[in-house]
Amino acid sequence: MVRHIVLIRFRPELSEAYIAALFQELQQIDGKIPGLLSITAGRSESPEQMERGYMHGFVVDFSDWEALQAYQDHADHQRLGAKLVAGAVGGKDGILCFDLAVNAAKS
Repeated sequence: MVRHIVLIRFRPELSEAYIAALFQELQQIDGKIPGLLSITAGRSESPEQMERGYMHGFVVDFSDWEALQAYQDHADHQRLGAKLVAGAVGGKDGILCFDLAVNAAKS
């Protein structure tokens, strides 16, 4: 499995409602890409408060690297990605992406 982790520093003038609408748009990609297993998105609720301005993010789990590539190439992802970049502080500089290979749980 591959876990795609995205953290975003949104521009301060963007409302929580606008950000929630972006994450709803992300949820609408679910079911359109074979191998996309789950999507979780939202605002940080960490008691550690070490977000360093990255107060929003999402995690998308994929069956394999090919499914992640299909997601990255998908037109819906491309459109949403452009909106995320436009809404982030400094454009792409306000977004962190991290892809992690996750081994199956041991019994």
